[in-house]
Amino acid sequence: MPGSNGFRWMGADAYLFDIDGTLMRSRDRVHFNALNYAMLEAYGIETTIAGIAYHGKTDPGILRAALQRVGLENEAIDRKLADALVIVRREVEHRAQELTPAVCSGIPVVLAKLKEAGKLMGVASGNLETIGWKKIEVAGLRNFFTFGTFADDYELREQVFQAGMEKVRSQLGTGARVCFVGDTPQDVLAAKKVGAHVIAVCTGIFKAEDLTPLEPDACVGSCAELV
Repeated sequence: MPGSNGFRWMGADAYLFDIDGTLMRSRDRVHFNALNYAMLEAYGIETTIAGIAYHGKTDPGILRAALQRVGLENEAIDRKLADALVIVRREVEHRAQELTPAVCSGIPVVLAKLKEAGKLMGVASGNLETIGWKKIEVAGLRNFFTFGTFADDYELREQVFQAGMEKVRSQLGTGARVCFVGDTPQDVLAAKKVGAHVIAVCTGIFKAEDLTPLEPDACVGSCAELV
């Protein structure tokens, strides 16, 4: 499907997909509750990520925003952030049987088409790695992806995307054409910042009027429109 700018969505060598809102939507509160509990156990603060603009943020970034909201300084946050992330991973692992992701429209068909075409496919997510792979596994999509970059070592989405670019180039060379697929303004901005193509999908909370002004290479209601 070419866009008005001549962009052809199958023209890249590698594709990196965001998870939440792009590959799937959550129908449970396992991850949400794990982040809340981590703040209680690690910092002794009973608070919530509710009300934080967490769509497009990484897990460390979400925790930081929630803790800053209740008055913690960055130095205090940093001292225990690694411990908090251990707790988030542990809580999701313990409740993994409660994960009930809903795969977004068109995703299985698009992934199958890309795999058949021999494209390199990975994920680039603000989730922590064990959590991201668990969600993908439960959703039945694990066999499509050969690598991923996550938020364990990166707090900014553009850092996650840059790490994804580097992994692609290590496998395909520096001239590889990379396309990110994401559902938030942060996905579009991060992809453009690292010099990649980007397809914006409106399967999360953001709509075309939020995403098209950022000038992604394509903006679709869902991946079903690509095929």
